[in-house]
Amino acid sequence: MSFKIAFIGAGSIGFTRGLLRDVLSVPEFQGIDVAFTDINEQNLDMVTQLCQRDIGENGLAISIESTTDRKAALQDAKYIFNVVRIGGLEAFKHDVEIPLQYGIDQCVGDTLSAGGIMYGQRGIAEMLEICKDIREVAADDVLLLNYANPMAMLTWACNKYGGVRTIGLCHGVQNGHKQIAEALGRKKEEVDIICAGINHQTWYIDVKTDGEDRTGELLEAFERHSEYKNTEKVRIDMLKRFGYFSTESNGHLSEYLPWYRKRPEEINEWIDLSSWINGETGGYLRVCTEGRHWFETDFPNWLQEPVFAYKAENRGEEHGSYILEGLETGRVYRGHFNVVNNGIISNLPDDAIIEAPGYVDRNGINMPVVGDLPLGPAAVCNNSISVQRLAVEAAVHGDDYLLRQAMMLDPLTGAVCNPKEIWQLVDDMLIAEKQWLPQYQAAIQAAEQRKQSQERLPTKDYQGAARLKVKSVEEMAQDRVAANQNAGEADKGNF
Repeated sequence: MSFKIAFIGAGSIGFTRGLLRDVLSVPEFQGIDVAFTDINEQNLDMVTQLCQRDIGENGLAISIESTTDRKAALQDAKYIFNVVRIGGLEAFKHDVEIPLQYGIDQCVGDTLSAGGIMYGQRGIAEMLEICKDIREVAADDVLLLNYANPMAMLTWACNKYGGVRTIGLCHGVQNGHKQIAEALGRKKEEVDIICAGINHQTWYIDVKTDGEDRTGELLEAFERHSEYKNTEKVRIDMLKRFGYFSTESNGHLSEYLPWYRKRPEEINEWIDLSSWINGETGGYLRVCTEGRHWFETDFPNWLQEPVFAYKAENRGEEHGSYILEGLETGRVYRGHFNVVNNGIISNLPDDAIIEAPGYVDRNGINMPVVGDLPLGPAAVCNNSISVQRLAVEAAVHGDDYLLRQAMMLDPLTGAVCNPKEIWQLVDDMLIAEKQWLPQYQAAIQAAEQRKQSQERLPTKDYQGAARLKVKSVEEMAQDRVAANQNAGEADKGNF
């Protein structure tokens, strides 16, 4: 088969190499065209070297078109993988540390809460520019596969305002599926699931083994599990109070809700520090910072390690390559995808980006109707959808009034801060991130004037309830295996 795929943000350590392995493990795809693009020439070059070495050692004749010229990479592309992180680690640090000054203690900060909302403002501004390029030069039937967060906000903006057919992809459902199987004492392939909701707040509404409904047994199964009873306390508590297990990790879920991180003295009751994803303050920022430093320092050794073998048994569980395989070969694939709702989940808004089961074959991506979500999970999702809608409209139109409303309605931000504090928080974040927010020039100028002329509300010198120190490269070098794994997880591409 002959078609072109392109990666935007290809300097991503984990995602790009893993996704390319998955695609090129499909025998029919081993002669396709591949293009990489990134604004960071150094990262782009390192990842290109690794991937080109994999391709060569697997005996393929593909030569990666690697360029900082985005339009050149997108030219005639039929499938585009988006793995960008707009603003990089510099902006990400603002997303975590400025909210901490107001008592908002996030674990990840890339989906909702103050950090996720601002990440969306940066991402949407750039994604609309990317969509413009895609419309101008990519193939007429191009499909954008978005892996970047905030997933729902970016996918919403690309579909509604970008004019590019976009599907959002994540691995949260697969992770939770494995955990459920383990809790039930079964193999993953023995457990059938139906998951529905919105990205990072999707719910396992139907869990079966041997055709028997096991959904009602999950609470007891997780409460008695030796590991999960300690590492998944927020998810277990939500399962107890809402009746369904959530896809999202303990740390991530804890920052989407108003109850688990609003009182510093209570946060440690709900989290576990054996892994950052269980709730560590700024844990994802720490892991990403360490991973990037390690990759840049240790890169020569990465070139000496075994290549990724392009074999079916090594293929990961990310949906992207399977979608391409279904569309191009007709082999049917079932996964969970993020798309415009349009009635798939009948008690969530039609315009929202929902996550639900779908099927892919040569006829396209087909999403069966799920029907109503249970009322409690639907209410949780509807709260977040309201924040997402305000944040998307704010980002597209550069409307800081809507941005402030999104922040006020965000569950954790609203639980911790009063309205005056939230408005000052927005001013501070707009000013700090102004280089990535071209749509807010007038609002940023007004915010800067207020900061100089008006008396400020007090802020805190607060590092969070559970913050760990960023390891030095020398400290990471004491365990190279763990450091390499950490670098891969920095992009959450650990499949």
